[in-house]
Amino acid sequence: MTHTITVIPGDGIGQEVIPAAVEVLHALDLPLRFQQAEAGFGTFERVGTALPPETLACCAESDAILFGATSSPMTKVAGYHSPVLALRRHFDLFANLRPAREGAIDLLVVRENTEGLYSGRERVTDGGTTAIAERVITAGASERIVRAACEQARQRRGKLALVHKANVLKETCGLFRQVGLAVIGEYPDLEVEELLVDTAALKLAQDPGRFDVIVTTNLFGDILSDLAAGLTGGLGMAPSANIGAGHPALFEPVHGSAPDIAGQGVADPRAAILSAALLLDFLGCSAEAERVRQATYATPHTGRTAATTRAIVQEVAP
Repeated sequence: MTHTITVIPGDGIGQEVIPAAVEVLHALDLPLRFQQAEAGFGTFERVGTALPPETLACCAESDAILFGATSSPMTKVAGYHSPVLALRRHFDLFANLRPAREGAIDLLVVRENTEGLYSGRERVTDGGTTAIAERVITAGASERIVRAACEQARQRRGKLALVHKANVLKETCGLFRQVGLAVIGEYPDLEVEELLVDTAALKLAQDPGRFDVIVTTNLFGDILSDLAAGLTGGLGMAPSANIGAGHPALFEPVHGSAPDIAGQGVADPRAAILSAALLLDFLGCSAEAERVRQATYATPHTGRTAATTRAIVQEVAP
């Protein structure tokens, strides 16, 4: 069976690291069909939308999406909306999986991907002197993300950390905690601990090897996964998967577009290549995925994107 992958390099170094990941996938000689599409801030500047309808159509007919990076502006730009957030919402990719692995550290942050403080419910009042963001937590989203994390823990070492801040955020984190504990009760085979997010950050910095799977809300997961990346080689080694109930799923390196080094050929491609390994897992090509992972973790960045990619291709090619 041939799988269709939509490739969206995006902005900045995405234009360099995503072709590197595709080169590694090609080297495996698997039945994969690649189609190119565009999205990102550069696309917005050219055509007036960051996610053109034809790109969305390509993604809809795909099994998976390999996405690079976007150069989202720090200030509000009229008409611009993040294409990654739009793809996550359109395809209901509710689970953001962010593994971190180095030495004794082998953990997975399972981050709720559709709500929380990233729900987009913000407003300015009092003549521009007060900004308000609404944190949205629902029972349905909490149930499915904790269940997804429990299933991931069953496939790994059987340990799960439920992370929240229910001692202060009694309604929103309170609901997440209540629903999460109910779901966890259906998995008596798991070893479970419950941590406040600040305590989780402390313990993650002190003893990251104690963690297996961490499940938490959107913003907390974003922060904790970057902390985990900092302990395991930095964002240049940080892949991610955005998974829903079916196809397509979206895979992307966690790093941004890095405009300061874009076009210089020095970007580390390994986060993109590790994201491609997650893509292979999703497609059921687990042996090939592990081969890519082993080669990528064993290959230091040479300082040149092309040279690092060639070194990994030489290791994974049949």
